[in-house]
Amino acid sequence: MKLSDFDFDLPEDLIATRPARPRSSARLLVADGDAITDARVTDLATWLRPGDRLVLNDTKVIPARLSGQRFRDGAEGHRAAKIEVTLLDPAPDGRWRALLKPLRKIRDGEEIVFSDGLAARLVSRDAGTATLAFNVTGAAFDAALEAAGQMPLPPYIAARRPADAQDREDYQTLWARHAGAVAAPTASLHFDDAVMDALAARGVDLTHVTLHVGAGTFLPVKVDDIADHRMHAEWGAVSPAAAAEINATRAAGGRVIPVGTTALRLIESAAIGPGEIAPWTGETDIFITPGFEFRIADALMTNFHLPRSTLMMLVSALMGPERIRRIYAHAIAERYRFFSYGDASLLLPPANGGRRADGDPASTGQARRP
Repeated sequence: MKLSDFDFDLPEDLIATRPARPRSSARLLVADGDAITDARVTDLATWLRPGDRLVLNDTKVIPARLSGQRFRDGAEGHRAAKIEVTLLDPAPDGRWRALLKPLRKIRDGEEIVFSDGLAARLVSRDAGTATLAFNVTGAAFDAALEAAGQMPLPPYIAARRPADAQDREDYQTLWARHAGAVAAPTASLHFDDAVMDALAARGVDLTHVTLHVGAGTFLPVKVDDIADHRMHAEWGAVSPAAAAEINATRAAGGRVIPVGTTALRLIESAAIGPGEIAPWTGETDIFITPGFEFRIADALMTNFHLPRSTLMMLVSALMGPERIRRIYAHAIAERYRFFSYGDASLLLPPANGGRRADGDPASTGQARRP
């Protein structure tokens, strides 16, 4: 398939720069097979069945955006220059891979100072990214980053306004536990205590998994033939308890519904057969496109995604390309709010939806196990 197959025109005024308040007042487009219903996230429990299981990503977004200065002595004396840094992912030795702007202005070995307690040295660079060694590690690094960093809002929000103190709360889920993401699992941002209480009363079960969302989720697809695209890898974990809960739901005939594409990609990476998942830890670069055989996920709650993105390909795989085009046309016509702070959809594919009738898994990408 071609990249243009996943394109659409989106009015810029539908791009949300702030979330709905309260969170659960966001709109919810329910696509049940070919039927489309306009609802609210507060109605979510009424669209689910007792015994269904929502799978929630409990990653915690770190304040990964830093503004600092690098200092250089030269013929013109001691000069300072502003450097913008977005942390991407940590290495086992405590160093961080990061995006630097402007990268060409800084030399290997130079120091960038972010605050009185936080500085980093540029160790090396590769393919447009840099490796940084910070002056502190462990808990001291976490505390210094919390004080100096800002929430890493997606580019389409950051281009319209800077991150502020309110984003510390807005761009974090209720159940964020394990620090390491540089982007939020945004479908989960709609949940509040009222929604959680309604789900419990409905008899809907919950399972937590962890996938540390990377900045690569916002990288554009640059190839015309999507088969040539290579996904960024992200670290994730499905605990033995989580795997057992998901398997029990499938065995009992309940539906497994990930909240967000990150949770979906993780549980499909951990699948070991149709309807069966195993404990799993590692990096996944699974790439889900039309023709993919979903082995664990029965449906999906997700926000509305960027044109020509890998996430548009994922939802097209689940619902079918023609059906997802109708869903997005409806969302635009009804003025749903798009992207990370926007409204949500509940995608319930028809029987055999998103699966190949001929049994060919047609999976692209892979889950890389340690």
